[in-house]
Amino acid sequence: MCGIAGVLAHAALPPTREALVAMAGALHHRGPDEQGVYLDRGHDRGGERTIGLAHARLSIIDLASGQQPMTYGDLVISYNGEVFNYVELRAELVAQGLAFHTHSDTEVVLAAYRAWGERCFERFNGQFAIAIWDRATRTLVVARDRLGVRPLYLCAHAGRVWFASEVKAIFAGDPTIPRALDPGGLAETFTFWTSLAPRTPFAGVEELRPGHYRVYAPEGVREVCYWAPRYDESFQGSIEDATEALRAALERATHLRMVRADVTVGSYLSGGLDSSLVAALAQRAIGGQLRTFSLRFADVEYDETGYQREMVARLGSDHSEIVVSRRDIAAAFPEAILHTERPILRTAPAPLYLLARLVRDRGIKVVLTGEGADEMLAGYDIFREARVRRFWAREPQSQLRPLLLRKLYPYLTRSPARATAMAREFFGRDLDRAHEPDFAHAPRWKSAVALQRLFSAEMRAAVSSSGDPVARFLATIPDELHGWDPLARDQYVEIRTLLSGYLLSSQGDRMAMASSVEGRFPFLDKDVVDLAMSLPADYKLRVLDEKHVLKRAAKDLVPASIIKRPKQPYRAPDALAFIPDASGQPLDWVAEVLSERAVRDAGVFEPRAIAQLWAKCITAGTRPDGVSNADNMALVGVLSTQLLHRDLVAADPQTHVRSITPTITEVA
Repeated sequence: MCGIAGVLAHAALPPTREALVAMAGALHHRGPDEQGVYLDRGHDRGGERTIGLAHARLSIIDLASGQQPMTYGDLVISYNGEVFNYVELRAELVAQGLAFHTHSDTEVVLAAYRAWGERCFERFNGQFAIAIWDRATRTLVVARDRLGVRPLYLCAHAGRVWFASEVKAIFAGDPTIPRALDPGGLAETFTFWTSLAPRTPFAGVEELRPGHYRVYAPEGVREVCYWAPRYDESFQGSIEDATEALRAALERATHLRMVRADVTVGSYLSGGLDSSLVAALAQRAIGGQLRTFSLRFADVEYDETGYQREMVARLGSDHSEIVVSRRDIAAAFPEAILHTERPILRTAPAPLYLLARLVRDRGIKVVLTGEGADEMLAGYDIFREARVRRFWAREPQSQLRPLLLRKLYPYLTRSPARATAMAREFFGRDLDRAHEPDFAHAPRWKSAVALQRLFSAEMRAAVSSSGDPVARFLATIPDELHGWDPLARDQYVEIRTLLSGYLLSSQGDRMAMASSVEGRFPFLDKDVVDLAMSLPADYKLRVLDEKHVLKRAAKDLVPASIIKRPKQPYRAPDALAFIPDASGQPLDWVAEVLSERAVRDAGVFEPRAIAQLWAKCITAGTRPDGVSNADNMALVGVLSTQLLHRDLVAADPQTHVRSITPTITEVA
């Protein structure tokens, strides 16, 4: 796992070594082991285009000879990620007569591109962001994995195209690039909880969409979607057959992610079904003691210590854990936002930032996680909720059907079981739209959109002129979706909105790579995903039993207490983390970014509204029922946006550049 960067430029104004070194330096946390820079001076070979590539390496496969940027004939690559089926692809390519000089998956990616061209991306089972330069045709190809595990950003400025794993590297490469928050990106964030690629929170910066590649050829630019979620319920077999197939696919996926590394691979252990099953399969794959890592909370409401320790005892793993308090979250939050590079509405990434730091401190570079199981196998309460609401919609006047909502969200202080009237009002909205693709998600989107009342008048006007984010998203939904099962529609929307931009980015890649740790996701394996999308809805969500087939598959590997426990998604204290302690004084950075001056300078929010929100949260924090869900999201959204402006818009872009001495490869 690494950080990549580069610039496609006119030969008359070629990339400079200094710019590429600065970009690699801004990505040092993603690849502290080695840095490399490639400068193409060979524009006399044809055309007026040239390129510079930079690379920050986290050495995991072929430690001795996997350095980048790497050349293969006329092809040059800077590549972030892993293609886990590279051994099988290499054998196929050798049979076709291609030769190899390293044992790295990087060289296999290059050889695959030479043999199969752009079709190679469809054959990769992995997580990647790739930039390939063809010196012969003067063509740049950038690609991203199917589900967007690894990031890739692009910015066209002054006749050049800059690209990198993180936005801060683009800004470091060319300090003249204008830096401003994008109203459209903020509107999406305060709707979907994240901006949706290709839009980002930064004006002029776009994100390559998951499952896409883009070709910058001398004759023009084109972008191709090589994969998109598709549900066809084509699986032929009983629930027992599906259980066996899922178990086998997960065993293969976990084995690949354990053995395709030349370093020790550990595993996160949250106490839930998904990470517990992954850890159990991981231990089987290595046939020895597994390194496991857990996050605990000082707040009992969020803590899962009992389940974690039960699984540790079953595995006999070499276990490490960290206990996180509210004040720990508040202290880590600015650093977490520096790495998310986007506003967030929950604090959940900050504890994961601290967990990844623990992993690295224990000498581990790679961890397996259970992310993706809820999206692929219908584990979220939103899927159960939507099923109840559709059932209710058949008899909107029923007094009994909405009582099923009491089975949801038992972990929430303000759960439907405790606030029936509120639940009826919130979940009873738009029951006449049960057939629409956004039916499951619309209540939450509307709640997030309501937070835009905090925007300044100027920002509200700019947001309005940028268009309706929901309408823009719905316009991209394929016609075939309307013929899918309602659960499949809900899963599709979840994957297209929250999975890549939030779960795999703000809670995934960014928090782990901040400490130079690579996360691997067996539930997002190509074969596991394809199987999950082929299963009948009833195999995944049986009445209101979420991840039904997965529970069956885990029966002999995970304790029954974990399999049968009520669903409790990963959460962390939100507004309460920032409220002043007994001294009555907030943390210095909180007071700074919420000050009237700072709010006016950023221009996103109305200072008076923010002062009122802050006062309301402080007061509510003293009450038994705490801060409301809306105010929790509002305060976290405001703080993260203000930090983003302070540290990535207003700050000197060289602030985040580490001094490095890379290997320089110049091609004449």
